[in-house]
Amino acid sequence: MTEYLFEMHAHSREVSACAHASADQLSKLYAEKGYYGIVSTNHMNSHTFSSVGLSDAPWSVKAEHFLSGYRALKEAAGEMLTVLLGMEITFYGDPNDYLVYGVTEDFVKNNGDLMALGNKAFSSLAHENGLIFVQAHPFRRGMRIVDWNILDGYEVFNGNPRHDSSNEITEHWSKLHGKRIVTSGSDFHDVGDEGTGGIFFNAAVCSNKDLVSALKNQSYTLKRYSSEM
Repeated sequence: MTEYLFEMHAHSREVSACAHASADQLSKLYAEKGYYGIVSTNHMNSHTFSSVGLSDAPWSVKAEHFLSGYRALKEAAGEMLTVLLGMEITFYGDPNDYLVYGVTEDFVKNNGDLMALGNKAFSSLAHENGLIFVQAHPFRRGMRIVDWNILDGYEVFNGNPRHDSSNEITEHWSKLHGKRIVTSGSDFHDVGDEGTGGIFFNAAVCSNKDLVSALKNQSYTLKRYSSEM
């Protein structure tokens, strides 16, 4: 059976201030690794905008800046990879990071300052729009436990080499609460981070509609370690 490998957690320097690799580098690295696609999950947090002098900019300007990273990656990938829009959002006053799948450009543009909503209000909005809301690396140092009822699932494998994400604890936690949606991602920020995580989908994922459906139907297996390829 053909499997379609997707990176579910990746950042590029065009938007994520903590990333050093460009969209061009990111796309070439993953094409060389044999990935079918990437979900662009650049950071949507206060630092993303303050780092480029946009702290006081209107949301329309912030939204365009955020979307520029996805657009740059899509252009750089060309025919090599399928590129989908996602995000890793951090709300004001909340130390946690949350991965969002199924995101559209209109969702980013038309709902005001998403970081101001908080996790519960954002969860409701996300579900009204058919999105998947997952807590990233929930047992990494500095994170806190939140009401599992507002989440669709957890990132049970985070492959970033500079963090101990306590993946085993997260996997146990997700099973304890019966979460059917679990994800794996490399948490790519720089050259050398590529290919440690991802998801093998059972069928081609060509759109965010496909992505959401595959996640909900559990039509996938997880990639957890670089030695698997």
